[in-house]
Amino acid sequence: MSIAWTGRRATLLLVAGVAGAAVALWWLGAALSAPVPRALGPPPAALGDGVEAVVFPSDSGSAIHAWLVPGRPGCGAVVLAHSVRSNRLEHVGRGALLRHAGFASLLFDAQAHGESPGERITFGHREALDARAAVDWLHTRLPGEQIGYLGVSQGGAAALLGPSPLPVDALVLEAVYPTLAEAVTARIAIRLGPLAPVLAPLLLLQVPARLGVDADAIAPIAGMPHIAAPLLLIAGEDDRHTPLAQSQRMFDAAPEPKSLWVVGGAQHVNFERAAPEEYARRVLAFLTASLRGNGACDGL
Repeated sequence: MSIAWTGRRATLLLVAGVAGAAVALWWLGAALSAPVPRALGPPPAALGDGVEAVVFPSDSGSAIHAWLVPGRPGCGAVVLAHSVRSNRLEHVGRGALLRHAGFASLLFDAQAHGESPGERITFGHREALDARAAVDWLHTRLPGEQIGYLGVSQGGAAALLGPSPLPVDALVLEAVYPTLAEAVTARIAIRLGPLAPVLAPLLLLQVPARLGVDADAIAPIAGMPHIAAPLLLIAGEDDRHTPLAQSQRMFDAAPEPKSLWVVGGAQHVNFERAAPEEYARRVLAFLTASLRGNGACDGL
């Protein structure tokens, strides 16, 4: 076999490898942003009686499907926003916890998730419009209540990516990534290690074509200085998706009043299962102080 043929063969193999990698990354981008519809059925019994299935419009173009869990008058209400590729079932435990403490809650499916239609997941970009729609709807439905918002990962990012701060009286953010670029890099690193710095930029190049926005614009940390409510930021000590250093940057960027709770030994999201008793104590104490400052809470 000649040297020239060997060189051409190596070139062909390299081109084929690059083309194959490009196709794989394009497929991966499509899979990650694909909608995750799911019929959820009736509200779970854990949420108690009187839960109402509701639908309201969002400027994302979706019809947002949600469950309204009743609380005691004057005790406050909380919007619960789920993580990426999940749905409102993620918050059944939190909804039950809040109801037991007297809070009403609104568990909603973001666009392209659960029962809310959408063309693609946008990692907080369009979902920010759903977060605002949920808060506005709850203000209209329960006009006398102080409103809080609890968002996990993408659900927390959605609270920070809108054109203006959410009109809430308390904000709980759990495991929220500072930027989409860092989130993508961390997730690739978990699976492919040192290839992440090479593959992440190639994956992020697809974002404008797929989501209609530049990847750099999906940066929840840019919204942190504009938060207009008391903040409780919760992070996992061993979170590899949103490393603790990233959560610390998010916390440092927020105005006072604010508090940070690092859940010892916890990984990404579901902190209420990692430390259930302390989670209940800290979150309920924060929401009680923020949403019941006037002391008006029937039955408590």
